[in-house]
Amino acid sequence: MNLSFADIAMPKTGALAVLVAEGKALSGAAADIDKKTAGALKRAMKAAEFKGAKGQILDLVAPKGLSASRVVVMGLGKMTAIDEHRYETVGGRLVGHLEKTVDRTVAVIVDAVKGSNVEEDSAAAHLAFGAKLRSYSFDKYQTKKKAHAGKNKLSKMVVMTTVTTKARRQFTPMSRVADGVCLARELVNEPANVLYPVEFAGRAQALSKLGVKVEVLGEKEMKKLGMGALLGVGQGSSRESQLVVMQWMGGEKGEAPVAFIGKGVCFDTGGISIKPGAGMEDMKGDMGGAACVTGLMHALAARKARANVVGVIGLVENMPDASAQRPGDIVTSADGQTIEVINTDAEGRLVLADAIWYAQDRFDPKFMIDLATLTGAIMVALGQEFAGLFSNDDELSEQLTASGLAVSEKVWRMPMSEGFDKMINSRFADMKNVGSRYGGSITAAQFLKRFVDGRPWAHIDIAGTAMNSPASATNTSWGSGYGVRLLDRLVADHYEK
Repeated sequence: MNLSFADIAMPKTGALAVLVAEGKALSGAAADIDKKTAGALKRAMKAAEFKGAKGQILDLVAPKGLSASRVVVMGLGKMTAIDEHRYETVGGRLVGHLEKTVDRTVAVIVDAVKGSNVEEDSAAAHLAFGAKLRSYSFDKYQTKKKAHAGKNKLSKMVVMTTVTTKARRQFTPMSRVADGVCLARELVNEPANVLYPVEFAGRAQALSKLGVKVEVLGEKEMKKLGMGALLGVGQGSSRESQLVVMQWMGGEKGEAPVAFIGKGVCFDTGGISIKPGAGMEDMKGDMGGAACVTGLMHALAARKARANVVGVIGLVENMPDASAQRPGDIVTSADGQTIEVINTDAEGRLVLADAIWYAQDRFDPKFMIDLATLTGAIMVALGQEFAGLFSNDDELSEQLTASGLAVSEKVWRMPMSEGFDKMINSRFADMKNVGSRYGGSITAAQFLKRFVDGRPWAHIDIAGTAMNSPASATNTSWGSGYGVRLLDRLVADHYEK
């Protein structure tokens, strides 16, 4: 969808959208429209008992005197509750509503709500941001739908405001972040026969066009590094495992970077500890952590973030052929620790173990954050509203929590302690890859912590939020792109110079 900003003027065709706060009358340019149409909008609002409540929409055939085909009145809710996220929601809902109509273009007036906590330029930018996020769809394999593409899809939105230049300036970096979110969604949505480790690595390499330095390590290089944990997961697949290293150095030269590590299991059968067949098709999304890190690196590079950032993703397939690792096997990680593989379906932590070690050993980062669709147990604890946050650092945890609230990608900190750590001690090796049936998300985090050298670290379990999460005003995609906005905000608020 084409998005642009313009001064306020009546559109000659297409839909016109106006915004109204709860209990407030039409104001600004919307009030001028009403004067020209002899009170038609006010009468329609009264007849429909339209109060401007949050999420309320009134769709009208344009009154006589307007060249637009229809007028869509959008409720913003109570004045005291209007914030930037509310405008994103309105932008998304407007796109969703108009995709059900014949109109292909819409002009939105954003000058109506005076006295709210959001400046007009910010309101316009966030509305456009929400619209761009909602406009993403994944239908490339639906041949019949693709044949009719464009006939039933909103193609153009003009956001009209009295502060066009300021709104456009604010939206530009936000648009780059939206591109990163949509890239992450695309990666999660792709089927595993298309997006296998080498193909995923190739798509990550495309970030070099934005100035990201991308390196790809194959199995030969990883064997030399002693990455027995990661390689053990992929040894049952005919697809070669990969480790992708992405560097965006937009900060001060020589300053230590921050590091993000993503689990990239492009398909997870469970290996020899094979999963039940029902729902296994969803395991194409078990690379949501790697997708997030890739989308984040795109966003940071595209908006020229003034920070040094490293992204490391481990890409494997977990398949159950004759070469696959077995329950009871013992593997050695890159830092020399030994791991008894009790359950081959607890594979993501093995991938992350070597990726975490590599990131800290090579780059000596200020902090590390890993993301993974790691455990079903986190959904039992938190549903699909929050991602699980585990950390050894209070300050980093507080920053992540605040960033999540700011962009509506929420995290909830979970406990860690020595008692949980003891649950993964092994009789035969330094540790085992699973504990008991209790506290599964926590013991997974305790496992990862054993590969952290004491620096600030956080693990975010995104199993409930990265894929097949509930639809929202700004996303109806199976893959949500969760985490890109969260981490971009963290970098912007705390680590950019």
